[in-house]
Amino acid sequence: MFLENTKKTGSIEVICGSMFSGKTEELIRRLRRAQFANLKVEIYKPAVDVRYSEAEVVSHDSHSIPSTPIDSPGSMLLLSGDVDVVGIDEAQFFDDTLVEVAQALADRGVRVIVAGLDTDFAGKPFGPMPALMAVAEDVTKVHAICVKCGSLANRSHRLSSDDKLVVLGEQDKYEPLCRHCYNKATGKATE
Repeated sequence: MFLENTKKTGSIEVICGSMFSGKTEELIRRLRRAQFANLKVEIYKPAVDVRYSEAEVVSHDSHSIPSTPIDSPGSMLLLSGDVDVVGIDEAQFFDDTLVEVAQALADRGVRVIVAGLDTDFAGKPFGPMPALMAVAEDVTKVHAICVKCGSLANRSHRLSSDDKLVVLGEQDKYEPLCRHCYNKATGKATE
């Protein structure tokens, strides 16, 4: 006789890469599949991210899914009572407590899917992303296409000289570049 597995097993999945690499698109795809499977899904994004919508996670390709904007990761523990899946977009904008929150949710049996930039405009690891990748069961690195040479892009090159860590923007402020073109554009090239 076949016995149904009713044990909930939690996990952390990280989707990371540069801007315009399809991180949010992949997050939305995974969350929709969970919804199709009749799983209870909660989706969160940083309240500071209002580029496309205040209350939805929206990809650059205009696909969207309803979400709850929050100011701090701790809110997820309060708002995610009896859920199967938690989606988190733009994770790099949260503080390092996101790692503890994601682990606590996974320990409760929740599948946690996190999307975010792995590096900032200066090419440095961004926010809680490195620590999330370290504790995740699965890490998917997605790539954009370099707008200069057509290679795989893994850098988010800021087009302005603004040196603040967080500057919200789209194609007006950022372009995806490969390592070589990024180094050339930022004066780090050794050629």
